[in-house]
Amino acid sequence: MQRIRKKLRGSPDRPRLCIFKSHKHIGGQIIDDEAGITLVGFSTLSKGAKGQKKSKEGARFVGAKLAELAKEKNIEHVVFDRGRFKFHGIIAELADAARENGLKF
Repeated sequence: MQRIRKKLRGSPDRPRLCIFKSHKHIGGQIIDDEAGITLVGFSTLSKGAKGQKKSKEGARFVGAKLAELAKEKNIEHVVFDRGRFKFHGIIAELADAARENGLKF
């Protein structure tokens, strides 16, 4: 397994969009690594995602919601951290939805 997270750093100007997924759910956080705080977070377990599961539709919903919440906090540019996951399938859907809704990475 390659060390991806070690190479990526989020800053106040360009925070890190970190993706996580489990067997049933998917989510993401926008993190400022210098301050060590989560600025925005959303997943299929969040209150606004009732009925969403770990699927391509669920990933698109989470990506769009993350972009919407980031806009509210005036975040436009992020560093995309896919973690140990390949940029394929559900991860790619989440990233595409975030890009379509205004996040730049």
